[in-house]
Amino acid sequence: MAFVDTPSGVHLWFESAGGGEPLVLVHGWGMSRTVWRYQQGLATDHRVIAVDLRGHGRSSAPSSGYDFDDFANDLLVLFDHLRLNNVTLLGWSMGAMVALTVCSRLRERLAALVLVSGTPKFTAADDYPFGLPAAAAKGLALRLKKDYPRAMADFYQGMFAEGELSPEEFRRIKDEVAIARELPGQETARESLASLAAADLRHLLPAIDLPVLLVHGSADAICLPEASRHMAEQLPNARLVILEGVGHAPFLSRPTEFTAVLTKFLDGIHT
Repeated sequence: MAFVDTPSGVHLWFESAGGGEPLVLVHGWGMSRTVWRYQQGLATDHRVIAVDLRGHGRSSAPSSGYDFDDFANDLLVLFDHLRLNNVTLLGWSMGAMVALTVCSRLRERLAALVLVSGTPKFTAADDYPFGLPAAAAKGLALRLKKDYPRAMADFYQGMFAEGELSPEEFRRIKDEVAIARELPGQETARESLASLAAADLRHLLPAIDLPVLLVHGSADAICLPEASRHMAEQLPNARLVILEGVGHAPFLSRPTEFTAVLTKFLDGIHT
């Protein structure tokens, strides 16, 4: 558990556990490293490093600088600080877009990518029907401004599909993960949401020659599963796993199944 300082003065919080080949975990929008609570067992065979993106969790929150290039530059600092090589970089949701952004800059230090509930473009376009309508991001931004705690609570609940969790399972995840996470400030949430809504990373996909594991829930209503199917077609060396009946956070709702899929991929990479 430590901070690393970036040249721009941001204090990045990260936690590292275990030994072996490194696995770097990057959380999604509005979340923090605490979402990986149920993946702690991976540290038995890997060095697991979970980072809080700037403005999230325990990392400091600058007044500006929430583009994907800013997030990517912070990851470069982390990699240099920890002298990481042969890394599997795992990004979830917005974290998957950060991973795509930084991939070319870290290419010689990466062994593989894992993109969970990811998309190269959050909003739909005439030539890309696999995103949400632009109005969805604008509506969320307005709700954040009007009632920030309620908007974040609604977003968290929307990560799970109807019937995906029993009431007891939802309460357990809420108690063990959601309450533990440190919410970003309202401006951080709004600025990073604006970056998320504006980004288009489709042009990066054909050049990523690393092994890539794509994991997506069939019932994900935030980043549509068709986005991962699209990426699987564009990435030269990709494997796609669709988890039936699962929403936006498979590592929370189906941790055993998710970890089994991830472990099988990691074993194949490092053998």
